[in-house]
Amino acid sequence: MRERVYLDWNATTPLRPEARAAMVAAMDVVGNPSSVHGEGRAAKAVIERARAQVAAACGAEASDIVFVSSATEGAALGLAGRRLSCAPVEHEAVAAWCDGALAVDAEGRVAVTDPARTALQLANSETGVMQDLPEGLAFVDATQAFGKVPFAFEWTGADAAIVSAHKFGGPKGVGALLLRRGLDVAAQIRGGGQEMGRRSGTENVVGIAGMGAAAEAAARDLADGVWERVAELRNILETGLVSSANKTIFVGKDGSLPRLPNTSCFATPGWKGETQVMAMDLAGFAVSAGSACSSGKVRASRVLAAMGLDDVAAASAIRVSLGPLTRRQDVERFAEAWGAQESKFRARAA
Repeated sequence: MRERVYLDWNATTPLRPEARAAMVAAMDVVGNPSSVHGEGRAAKAVIERARAQVAAACGAEASDIVFVSSATEGAALGLAGRRLSCAPVEHEAVAAWCDGALAVDAEGRVAVTDPARTALQLANSETGVMQDLPEGLAFVDATQAFGKVPFAFEWTGADAAIVSAHKFGGPKGVGALLLRRGLDVAAQIRGGGQEMGRRSGTENVVGIAGMGAAAEAAARDLADGVWERVAELRNILETGLVSSANKTIFVGKDGSLPRLPNTSCFATPGWKGETQVMAMDLAGFAVSAGSACSSGKVRASRVLAAMGLDDVAAASAIRVSLGPLTRRQDVERFAEAWGAQESKFRARAA
């Protein structure tokens, strides 16, 4: 039996060795970080080290970082009560708090008219399409972009941003809200006043330790050019797919906006995305038909629909997302296996 190939890095990433080691070490720290005795101070020190690591990797100050359970919680904490505008291509975690009134063109470009009242993603999780961030945004979703492309919170001039540990090699169940100095938020979880009074509840010391180590390692990978190699593999993948698919639409591939270096989204009209995902799963490849947070919901992608694809095409897309552990042989095998399935689809449709 051939080994399985994981090509769904935008959904979640393998745990980095550095994160695993930091988490194992944190498991042996006994104290509650809110306690004033030595054991409590040791637990608090784990959190503050991780806060400094995340801040350095995100181009922020440690005091800007609020640890939360996920980017979704970070969005709720940063957006509640703000009455902002966003576009239909935003992740559901952000779109749930905004009016969705901003226009999107066929390339996925969002028309921002008032940055101070706008929430905007740096990169789309389904298509990989990246936005040019205007200065002074109210809110930036950096969840998919952080660790793959250069990002510094201070560059944006934004009020707030979110990141999620499991998107860059950290554990699931921990994320961070970044806040502009001097800006405060109304706590949505109240109690003991942890996280500078912004998010109560005993901190997830183990998860936070893993997030800090992963952020530090992710920044190192980016500086070392790891994602440039990933981009080369993505291009090899798409070249292989194009050679066997004459009716497939590659979203964002030839547009004027940049894409994440690891992401390829393509639609073969009439060949449903979930059918492709199942066929490739049986062939030994893990890919997706859109945002993992929408799993189990069989419907056309609202992101692709907002970009102007019709219902048939928008329901026929899959996303392949690579990572630093992806090998050339993995993408070549995928292109071959997908091409064989695409030929069968065309034969059935003839």
